[in-house]
Amino acid sequence: MIRIDIDDPARPDVHALLSEHLADMFATSPAESVHALDHSALSHESITFWTAREDGVLLGCGALKVLGVPGQAELKSMRTAGEARGRGVATLLLKHILAEARNRGYHRVALETGTEEYFAPARSLYAKHGFTECAPFAGYSLDPNSVFMELPLEPN
Repeated sequence: MIRIDIDDPARPDVHALLSEHLADMFATSPAESVHALDHSALSHESITFWTAREDGVLLGCGALKVLGVPGQAELKSMRTAGEARGRGVATLLLKHILAEARNRGYHRVALETGTEEYFAPARSLYAKHGFTECAPFAGYSLDPNSVFMELPLEPN
């Protein structure tokens, strides 16, 4: 059974997954277009960080960052471990994080992802769950390597 719980981004297996995530981002996008956070940034008080695990084995992670605009948050650091891809881990994490955002009373969750083909599965996942493209938000600027998406949330 897959469990999703709040976790510590500095935990060794999580740190390794986040380091892999950052390496892939820098290998895929120009440095100025990489907005992924490292484990220390994900430990900030404005961010809640979750992992998905099965029998203690890390399958993936994701985070929710409170934005400076009331009722709005940003989805960050969605990553599925290579050996867990194709098992629906990203969908489980996304649904869990969106449910938590609704429970907190947020009315909008936004995200930034890449335009390269590497990010097509992520864009597809978000679109499948109702996210649509939007303008840059929260200090981001237009960037040919970034896609900005948002999902309005109905309260629970």
